[in-house]
Amino acid sequence: MDLKNTVSIEGELVHWADFLNVRMFKDVDLDAIESLLRACPLVDLSAGETLISPGQTKNAMYLLLSGRLRIHLESVDAKPIAVFNPGESVGELSVIDQKPASTFVIADQASRLLVVPEEIFWALIDASPRIARNLLFTLADRLRGSNAQMSESNRLQQQYSRQATVDELTGLHNRRWFDDMLKRQTMRSSMGGETLSLLLINVDHFSGYNDEFGRAAGEHALYGVAQTMMNNLRPTDLLARYGGQEFIALLADTSIAGAKLVAERLREAIAEAMIVMSDQSILPPVTVSIGVTEMKPFGTGEMLMTDVRAALDRAKENGCNCLAE
Repeated sequence: MDLKNTVSIEGELVHWADFLNVRMFKDVDLDAIESLLRACPLVDLSAGETLISPGQTKNAMYLLLSGRLRIHLESVDAKPIAVFNPGESVGELSVIDQKPASTFVIADQASRLLVVPEEIFWALIDASPRIARNLLFTLADRLRGSNAQMSESNRLQQQYSRQATVDELTGLHNRRWFDDMLKRQTMRSSMGGETLSLLLINVDHFSGYNDEFGRAAGEHALYGVAQTMMNNLRPTDLLARYGGQEFIALLADTSIAGAKLVAERLREAIAEAMIVMSDQSILPPVTVSIGVTEMKPFGTGEMLMTDVRAALDRAKENGCNCLAE
């Protein structure tokens, strides 16, 4: 076929080459469907003009002959989820399932489209198995792309969720996460009549350590304290950085006597752990003061926090590097 040939649609000449670029017509004998194409109207859109909006039922497929379209989900001001170039189609899914559109389709620049009404759409499918095949390939590619976008969205959600609950410096969970877990654990322990103890750990004289050795040394010290505690607690114990130089540990099924043993083990291990800098230089260890408390019958997370904070204050008053209940 001579690509210079044209077909008259609504009195306007359209090059056959424009149709040969349409993905749906790949390997299709256009002569066999020429009469159907002549029955399809043309539509011209200016840049920014809306072709389809969510909720609309157009009952037509649109073949992009020139220009560019962009697809938006919730708002035309949002970042487009896809951009369509000449040769691609939109609207076919609504023709197939008879459901309203779910996206905005906007002309990104001046665009010309061939409008394929529902009855001609099905006539094209009946006229050429290749058109049906090409349509299946198009829908499969879009489904695969949608799945990839969903996978990436889930990955980002998990990443943001982790960032919202994990302390960047130490890798421990943060206060937001711990406060939520404390409510759950205290309720569970109260209902089950189980023991529950809490440790509040504060690095002694941390400001002075920063002043003497520098901020980087202080950060390495906090990281070292976190690692030491993780190595000396059970996997079932809940540990978090509670803010600044303060850490907190929730010990399930642990009485005050058991919690004091754990606290003393942590205190000793931290006091013996040298601080290793990035250049492998060694700085002296820090010490910690620890408040220890056990949840009273029918107690709440707020009551537990009040008690452990008072216990930590007593440890500080006793000279630091010790524990108190």
